[in-house]
Amino acid sequence: MVALGLLLVRLIVGLLFIGHGAQKLFGWFGGYGPKGTGGWMDSIGIKPGVFMAVLAGLLELLGGVLFALGLFTPLAALFITLTMLGAIVKVHGKNGLWVTANGYEYNAVLIVVAIGIALIGAGAYSLDAILNI
Repeated sequence: MVALGLLLVRLIVGLLFIGHGAQKLFGWFGGYGPKGTGGWMDSIGIKPGVFMAVLAGLLELLGGVLFALGLFTPLAALFITLTMLGAIVKVHGKNGLWVTANGYEYNAVLIVVAIGIALIGAGAYSLDAILNI
């Protein structure tokens, strides 16, 4: 049952990060693509905006794929954590904790989930387990 629970957490979190990366990189799922996201990033002081949008999108997409598959899980957790720390520092941190005030509550939960899974392992239903990584 533990392995199934870990699989469910990895799949949901991983797939959501894949979606966020695809929003930034391709404009899918209601996203704005590199130019639109980059323009917003420029406007809040993250420069160069398009480059940073692509970098964030790649970290989210690759982190999400690896996390969902349970492949190189500590690296996936690092990618997820880096993007969420960036979101806290540049966007949500100044608003306090609660998501109702656009705070960093959700980002903090994602960081803890990613690091927690990396520390305990991806579980038996993961490529890390199958490949003995």
